[in-house]
Amino acid sequence: MLASSGAYAVDLRGEAIQGGLMFGTTDPATRVTLDDKPIEVSVEGHFVIGFDRDETGKRVLKLVNNGKVDLKELEIAPREYAIERVDGLPPRTVTPDPAAAERIRQEIQMVVTARSRRDNRSDYAHGFDWPAHGRLSGFYGSQRVLNGNPGRPHYGLDVAAPTGTLVLAPADGVITLTHPDMYFSGGTIILDHGQGLSSTFMHLSAILVEAGTSVHQGDPIGKIGATGRASGPHLDWRMNWLDRRVDPQRLVAPMQTGRP
Repeated sequence: MLASSGAYAVDLRGEAIQGGLMFGTTDPATRVTLDDKPIEVSVEGHFVIGFDRDETGKRVLKLVNNGKVDLKELEIAPREYAIERVDGLPPRTVTPDPAAAERIRQEIQMVVTARSRRDNRSDYAHGFDWPAHGRLSGFYGSQRVLNGNPGRPHYGLDVAAPTGTLVLAPADGVITLTHPDMYFSGGTIILDHGQGLSSTFMHLSAILVEAGTSVHQGDPIGKIGATGRASGPHLDWRMNWLDRRVDPQRLVAPMQTGRP
């Protein structure tokens, strides 16, 4: 549900739903807050907000411009998630041995640092395309049971394809992290799209970009693999907005079959 006072024009696209993103366009001078927390607005007037997997209730989007106030009440719609079973994983990757704990801690900090970038860019405004084509083998929000043990919810979208299949940038952005072999995610890239919105690409067999470089939609950035905790070659594409994990599948059109 979207309730608005309609004080002045603002274009708001997307849906207030668990795992969803909403994209706004307004006067660049507008001050925007979500539940009284500041939201960045680009020089072109673009802004983005998102909702986590299990987020519920109502959020208030407030826009203030030249003394006028526009309040939009966003009621987050719930979703149902599937249960997936993944068997045959090496036991050490399901339950890491104590010797791996420090490595895992360091890698988590690398990811947190990469995702903490807060540029006012709005590279996301041109839209998103599929980073790879193949069979969809895993979905956002699903609960995975690893070797019979319930694990954390899956926050990515899995595209199964042969090792070596190119991974393309789904939208413009800046590479903020590359790592050839993280404990869980293997070959990993994080691509920042601006204003706290980022994509993560996992289990890569090769990385074709360097941290700090800018890429455009469609640029090759890596190759699909089965590195880290993976039972077969696939791309795990994840997205974050600030501290919220969102669903990348909601940003792309249905995959066309027969594409390379």
